[in-house]
Amino acid sequence: MVARFVSGKEIDKAVRYNEQKVAAAKAELIGAFDFTKDADRLTMSDKIGQLQYLAKQNCRTRRNAIHISLNFDKADQLDKEKLLEIAQTYMDKIGFTGQPCLIYQHHDAAHTHIHLVTTNIRDGARRININNIGRNQSETARKEIEELFGLVKAQGKKQERDLLLKPVQAEKVIYGKSETKAAVSNTVREIVSTYKFTSLAELNAVLRLSNIEADRGTLGSQMHQKNGLRYFVLNEQGQRVGVPIKASSIYGRPTMANLQKRFAANEQKRKGYQQRLQAALDKALQPTGGLTQKAFTSQLKKAGVDVVWRRNEEGRLYGITYVDHATRSVFNGSDLGKAYSANTINEFLVKQPENDYDRNSDPKDDRLPYIVRDLPGNLISTLLEQPDVSDQMDYHLRITKKKKKKRPNF
Repeated sequence: MVARFVSGKEIDKAVRYNEQKVAAAKAELIGAFDFTKDADRLTMSDKIGQLQYLAKQNCRTRRNAIHISLNFDKADQLDKEKLLEIAQTYMDKIGFTGQPCLIYQHHDAAHTHIHLVTTNIRDGARRININNIGRNQSETARKEIEELFGLVKAQGKKQERDLLLKPVQAEKVIYGKSETKAAVSNTVREIVSTYKFTSLAELNAVLRLSNIEADRGTLGSQMHQKNGLRYFVLNEQGQRVGVPIKASSIYGRPTMANLQKRFAANEQKRKGYQQRLQAALDKALQPTGGLTQKAFTSQLKKAGVDVVWRRNEEGRLYGITYVDHATRSVFNGSDLGKAYSANTINEFLVKQPENDYDRNSDPKDDRLPYIVRDLPGNLISTLLEQPDVSDQMDYHLRITKKKKKKRPNF
């Protein structure tokens, strides 16, 4: 079982998000703990009203909306009664006994999962402490519930990636309808809340893997100046399609202002995770013969790492971003060290026939096919003589530079 605990400021949006799923026949309300009416008799006003009544008793607590998802392995066969029993047990174990809670079962994924909506304000204005609850009480509850109910254990499995993320297929989305927004909102919310990125470019490296892109508008535009942000769906060619969705209209509000707060926090959170990624890169960059880009990316995928190659409009490689799904950490190449930067990798790349080229996630990459040259020894020991700044230069400044930077010799 995988538990995802999210807190927010808008209880009504948490309820409406699930109710929209119900209206689209993609979810159903299977239970309501400690409400004044049975679940099947609750109106929308009842659902939102009772939770807001408690939340408004404590005006000093801003994050009073709690939205939890419990995700189960495909092998777990659970009926509604068992799901409600698990939900009640989970609520008791994290300290929410007696709190009104709505339980929705969603049917929009291959695995069974339920959503719980509640508040951390008790009647009488007392606040339930949720500081580090996802890491502490929720994680303890998860392990105990797995044992108690004989569930497939999440430890040692790629549950974070396999259960919680599902790429948005642009060609299947009907633009202009709530389904589009719900699909984008679901994926953006999950990625923003679980991946450790420190810039919009790093966030986009993950989003593009799910056919989504965040956009601030062109430099100097009114939208850019006002720190606006919108999300686009991408087609198979990486082109934007359909009507963009404003960040402020997505549940959880993944706006530029809120993302910027995460950038600094994620800088600390991802510390210590680069060692695993460096080890995976070391292994992938030790060819015994000519290593193709396809083989390189394939080797990293086996280790749970995606590579995003960044090119300018002229097709020049200016940056590399690594997305480690195992630790949900995102790093630019230069953040890991010169040996993993765009300049270093580019120096080891030579052209190969077009039909041998493996197109990757960046649609601009089909301009310049490459292979990695066989290296004498470990790439880690090979450092550039000049400092690498390619991953840190602003894109708009980079593409307007008239003089090309001289590549270092090895």
